[in-house]
Amino acid sequence: MITVLILVAAVGILIWGFIRARPDGKLGIFAWLQSVVLMLPWLIFFGLFTFGIYLNIAWVLVAVMVSTAIYIYLGRQLRTLAKAAPEGQAQAKDPITVSQNEPLPTVDVVVEPDLEAGGESPTSPKTESDESGAPEATAPPQTPPAIPAEDLAAIESIFGVDTFFRTETVPYQAGVFFKGNLRGEAETTINALNAQLKNQFEDDRYRLFLINGPEDRPAIIALPSKTDPKPADIRQKGLAVALAIATFITSLETGALLKDFDLFEQPGRWPEVLPTALAIFAILAIHEIGHRWQAKRYNIKLSPPFALPAWQLGSFGALTRFESVLPNRTVLFDIAFAGPAASGLLSLAMLLVGLGLSHPGSLYQLPVDFFQESVLVGTLARTVLGDTLQTNDLIDVDPLVLMGWLGLVITALNVMPAGRIDGGRIVQAIYGRKIAGRATAVTLILLIFVALANPLALYWGALILFLQRGEERPCLDDISEPDDTRAALALLILFLMLATLLPLSPALAGRLGIG
Repeated sequence: MITVLILVAAVGILIWGFIRARPDGKLGIFAWLQSVVLMLPWLIFFGLFTFGIYLNIAWVLVAVMVSTAIYIYLGRQLRTLAKAAPEGQAQAKDPITVSQNEPLPTVDVVVEPDLEAGGESPTSPKTESDESGAPEATAPPQTPPAIPAEDLAAIESIFGVDTFFRTETVPYQAGVFFKGNLRGEAETTINALNAQLKNQFEDDRYRLFLINGPEDRPAIIALPSKTDPKPADIRQKGLAVALAIATFITSLETGALLKDFDLFEQPGRWPEVLPTALAIFAILAIHEIGHRWQAKRYNIKLSPPFALPAWQLGSFGALTRFESVLPNRTVLFDIAFAGPAASGLLSLAMLLVGLGLSHPGSLYQLPVDFFQESVLVGTLARTVLGDTLQTNDLIDVDPLVLMGWLGLVITALNVMPAGRIDGGRIVQAIYGRKIAGRATAVTLILLIFVALANPLALYWGALILFLQRGEERPCLDDISEPDDTRAALALLILFLMLATLLPLSPALAGRLGIG
């Protein structure tokens, strides 16, 4: 049923995209074709899967690689067409005047949570969300400016016809919203404007954010630098240490459950399950190293990781908050993607090595039906173990199989497209805030349905809802999109997330020789 819903949703998205693309002519159709090319392997795989026809995962990955190459080619053609388009067509959606009554977006800049920007501080101004999922400012245009008049005049003086042609200034919340016309490339323009702003104020007291304003028109928001993300205080650092200890305990208990005993009833057997806890911590550690490697590359500060203990898995992963303003969506993608990419590769390597080392008499025995719980794991197990999965009721496996499997599940949960977990950040970086908000809503609804069969989904959904449900704050340049290669990587990791979490139906598993 879930597979059918995914297939129907994908087809619906393509039809909706075509309807929206047609008015833009050849440019719109080329952009739509990019979406078709990237979604085609998914449609083929899940479409055939729905009718009981299974494609080997290797062929699916080949199809994904081919579609990625075509996607990049179409992207180059699209940019060529955009450059050749008449100036009037390029400016068709960028009029000089806009309505005073249009709602203003917000950049959610003063939310300081205890953990992962998941709640609001007592002093945070409140925001509401419009029906599209984008927050909307509640302060009316008549509110006195939050920025002093002489500072506001200095900020306005840096705009020009060759950067951002300002048409209207609207005070709201902690800063000022500027409507107008963007001239030139988004990243170049906002960097130049922030450089001029820094020259105006030697104490670096304000920042400019280039965002999608009303009706997706470029707009600029000026905010005091005091609204920048704050570093973790001693209380939050102490909480991070406490959660790490709790996660180590739950990781030990997970190892005990795999050995079919209760660690709290038999604490003296902890050395038997220590390798399990260390393996889970290694996966969490490489995940964090991936994030921090990319963060260091871009000079972005991150908070301490707040580990999330879970009895069944040992851990749900960890939450990490940005402590710096991000320059653009490419940086957001690279930092968010690096963590699950690192932990996913390590987990996959552990799984494959473990399957290769498995033999009769291995330490663990798993019911053959256990391999039906994941499309990806079941397929890889069938490829490596062969007919063993069809002739035996119990399968002897090396401990690395279970460690790798746990790591893949933990990574996949963090790649779900919701809120400010890694998957939500990846979707926001590639598709923008509105799509990320809608993806979060769909993910939470799906988790509610899955929770009817697996209470673990309810726990994870509650953590997202209460700690991570909102989008990440905008970047300084929140308009420029990451390149085609990053968009393809985003779809690839989302595909692998689904392949890890989706189970095989008993009928299809039987056709594959699993059980």
